[in-house]
Formats: sequence, structure tokens, C-alpha cells
Amino acid sequence: MCAGFRLNGLVTAPLAARRVGVYIDGFNLYYGGRGLVGGRGQPGWRWLDLRRLAATIIAQHSGWSDACVVRVVYCTAKIDGAGNPDGARDQNIYLRALRAAGSVDEIALGHYVNRVAYAPLAVRGPQGRPVLASPAWPVMVQDAAGQRSADARFLVSVAKREEKGSDVNVAAHLLLDLLRHQRIDAAVVISNDSDLAFPIAQARELVSVGLINPSAGYFAGALNGDPNLGPGGHWWYRLTTADLVSAQLPKQVGAMTAPVGW
Repeated sequence: MCAGFRLNGLVTAPLAARRVGVYIDGFNLYYGGRGLVGGRGQPGWRWLDLRRLAATIIAQHSGWSDACVVRVVYCTAKIDGAGNPDGARDQNIYLRALRAAGSVDEIALGHYVNRVAYAPLAVRGPQGRPVLASPAWPVMVQDAAGQRSADARFLVSVAKREEKGSDVNVAAHLLLDLLRHQRIDAAVVISNDSDLAFPIAQARELVSVGLINPSAGYFAGALNGDPNLGPGGHWWYRLTTADLVSAQLPKQVGAMTAPVGW
């Protein structure tokens, strides 16, 4: 952490400090963290203090001795209360607690899209890659002549609910803070979404950038780069369960209490 202070609600860094902005893809962080701790329903990690998480990793792993986190932007989407009232309630409590604790400076909201998707039936193969399913008992496929068709494929339709906007919001806030508002001298992005490759590459031309992979998997190849590009000082870090568990908000934040099981 740095010895910054708040002025009109904003964290102001000491004059000699490197002003760091942190940009978080909330869903990438959530699903990556859930995988790290062992799957759905594991307690003790979701009540995250995002500013503390980022500042601790920066202090321990960035090599930026003069860093001061002055801005934290959390990009997520509201859970639909009609379909998941408990999840919507818990998320609302968490977002209010983040604001009350000063753990974020801005929450940028995307949205959900519900649709029907069509795709070939597949199973998970090596390294999580899809392997198309072929006919096998108890379901076989015959051609018009009544002969088995071993090369047939099954096309299925499924209900798909996608979160839209978090990656765009991460990119937009990163570049706006850097280019228009000139709020930051360095940036940290918490995501492993390869869609962010272009804005992150552009940011690396101008300032030092740290990338935190919130999952146990490899970094998306498009997010790798030259640590000496532009001003240099770029770094990559993979999140751990210990990082999550050690960066929790107090159980009580103002009127908000951590939901049961969080």
C-alpha cells in the first residue's frame, strides 16, 4: 500500500509515487477464483477487498517500488433477480460493501444476454479442448439405406446466458484513464481474456503494465509480450488461493455483512 490520501473521493498519490490504475474483469476473476479454491460452494474467498488484493500483489511481485494504487475499476454485470434472487441479493450487498469500504473507485456494469445457441455435441478433451462426439450405443445414426453412419455428428441447441460488456469496459476505462484523463502512470489488469490483447498491447507502449491471471491455467497467448516494450517494467502473475483468502473485507462493512458461505 502507499501513503496516498483521498481528495474529493479520489485517492491522490504522493508526488514521487507511480500512480497505478487497476482494471478488473469481474466475471473472469470470479470463475477463475472459483476454480482455484476447488469449485462452487467453497467459502472464505468471495468477500474480496479488491484494492487490497491488487496492492498486495503489486507490492510483492511487480518490482514497482514507487507504486500507489490510485484507481480501481471493477467491471461486472448485475445478476437477474427474477431468475436468481439469492445471487442478486448477495451481489448487491457485495457491491455496496465495496463502495463503503473504499475498495473500488468505480463499478462499471455490463449486462446479460439470454439466447439459444446451436453447436455440435462435444465432450471435454485434453487441456479442456472440445472433442466432437461420434455415434455410439445407446444412440446410433443410420443413413437412408439403413447403414450405420459412424462419421455422423449431433447438432444440439442449448439455452445460453452470456455476460456482455465487462471486457469492453476494462479496455475503455484503461485507455480513457491513460490517454484522456491522464490519471495513471502504470496499469494492472486482472483478467485472462484474450479479447483484451489489443488495448493491453497499446497501453504497454506508453506505461508499465502488470497482468494478473485469475485462473490456474496458462496465460492466454495473445496476452503475453515483451517485458521491455515501451517504458518496460511489464510483468505477469498468476493468482493463488492464498492471495484470495488473505485479501478479504472485514465481515462487517458499515451496514453490510458478508453473505453466509462467502
